[in-house]
Amino acid sequence: MLTEDHIIDIWTGMKEFFDKKAIETVASKYIDILADNGVSDHVLKAAIGGDEDLDAAIEYYLDDWDGEDEIDYESEDYDSDEE
Repeated sequence: MLTEDHIIDIWTGMKEFFDKKAIETVASKYIDILADNGVSDHVLKAAIGGDEDLDAAIEYYLDDWDGEDEIDYESEDYDSDEE
């Protein structure tokens, strides 16, 4: 199981090989992959503080996820076809 230290170590080890312009996108994708593979929000939160770019990606992921939880899909006002 990955810990917050593993997440930070992997990121900092790879970060130097990415184009600086792509860091935000790569960090975001890294967090998505971790979450899709079972890394909990709790572990992601614990990794905050290890790297500024990684922190931003984690915070964006957690904020975005929290926002989706607030949607009431059973509500009469909810229309999945709205844009």
